[in-house]
Parts: sequence; structure tokens; C-alpha cells
Amino acid sequence: MRVMPIRVYSGKGGLTQMKASFKKNWTHYLQEALGLGVFMISACFFGALLFSSVGSLHLSIENETTRNVIIGILMGFTALFIFYSPFTAPSGSQINPAVTISFLRLGKMYPWDAMFYVIFQVIGGTLAVYLMQLLMGHSLTTPPVNSAATVPGKYGQWPALVVELIIAFITMAIVLFSSEDRRLKKYTRIVAGCLVCTWVIVAGPISGFGMNPARSFASALPANIWTAFWIYLFVPFAGMLSATELFLFIQKNRSLNMPNKKEVEPQIISSYIES
Repeated sequence: MRVMPIRVYSGKGGLTQMKASFKKNWTHYLQEALGLGVFMISACFFGALLFSSVGSLHLSIENETTRNVIIGILMGFTALFIFYSPFTAPSGSQINPAVTISFLRLGKMYPWDAMFYVIFQVIGGTLAVYLMQLLMGHSLTTPPVNSAATVPGKYGQWPALVVELIIAFITMAIVLFSSEDRRLKKYTRIVAGCLVCTWVIVAGPISGFGMNPARSFASALPANIWTAFWIYLFVPFAGMLSATELFLFIQKNRSLNMPNKKEVEPQIISSYIES
């Protein structure tokens, strides 16, 4: 979950710039598709094993809390694999449109790259779920797994909305502020993986742990389950962009309070690009 220095400038705008971006960065777009695809394969596979009535782990582990902890740990390790794998890490392994748009807001991504990132994230995640449906059949597609669809828990839509907003805000805030710190930036991906683990365990029973519009769509379309989908489509953007605005506000105030603004600002910007 990082910004990578992949921007390319054609010297022109419009379709010329779009072609230049695609020509240089198409491998990164595929890496984004693969990254979310791997995440969805893991979510579908372990979700079916742990929560399907015919899943082998479901039959041997009766306690639901224990199953939630196990899948949280497994998804955390999946996230770390994506963040560090040479097959997915070169793109920055953002795998989330809300993350990508937040980096676009920071001025660290070119608009065409952001657009292709989002498109490929959606395609990669959705194709992965369709593939897992073919391979796993009813153990994945039937309740309560429902192709790993994100839906509100037993407390309803509004608690789900609040939880989704909180976890999106906290995740992006921690990613940005830890990446900006020279001592902490090398741990940003580890922290992000730990957050995924924590949110699956804590937020999963309340909101289903979406926090990613592409991830939620990737399950909703194959499962044809759109319950409160607006929460999972819009709230991650609201939470992460709010954290981004807070980051920009604090950085602006810091630069204003420092005597040498021109020397400080490039360091602030580059610190999280290189994390």
C-alpha cells in the first residue's frame, strides 16, 4: 500500500498522455489486478473452509470467534504477501480504489494511472471470485459465505457505516503518517498487514470488513448480493480522503512553522514515495 514513482509525462494531454501512461505502466496495472485477485482468492478459499456448513475447518472449529481470529490472521498474511511479493509489490500494491484516489489527491499519481489502477483492481478482484465460484461451487456460493460478499452484520446498516468509516480513516491515516516518518516508513507495509488482520477480526462481524470498493464489488457482482452496497462503495472513499485531508492540513501547518519551507517540503513529499 504505497505510492511508486511511475508517472510519465508525454508533454501533451488527453489521449496522447493516456497512451503514454498505458504504454509505460501497463505491467503495474496488471500487478494491481493480480494483487486484489490474490486477496479475493484467499478470502473466498478460507471463508468457505471456515464458514461454509460443509467446510472442513468449520466442522472442526465450532466457535465463531475462533474462526474470525483465524481468518483475520490468514488475511493479514495474505495482505503482507501482496505487499512484498515481487509479482505485486512493484505497483505499490494499493489494490484499493480509495487508496489510489487518496494518492491522486496527494498529487503523487497521474490521473490516467489512477483510472487504470481502479479499473484493473475491479477486474482482477471480480475475475478471481468468478474463478473461485467455479472451483469451489456451493461451499462458496451458498449462505453464509455468499462468495465472500460484504454485508452489514447483525447490528444493521448504521453501525456498519460507522465502522467502515472509522477503519478506512484510521488505515489511511496510519499509512500516510507512518510513511512520512523516516524511522517508521520501512514498517508501513507490516503495519498495514496487521491492520487488515485486526479489522477482519474486529470489524468483520459488524460491517463485513469492506474498506475497499473494488473488493466489495468483486463479491457483490458474482453473488448478486447488493445489500447496503452504497456503504461499501462510498464510505471507504469518505474515510480515506478525510484522512488524506488531515494529513495535508498537518503537513501544511508544519511547513508554515518551519523557517526553510522550500527545503522541508521535498523531504516530506519524498518520504512516503520511497517507503
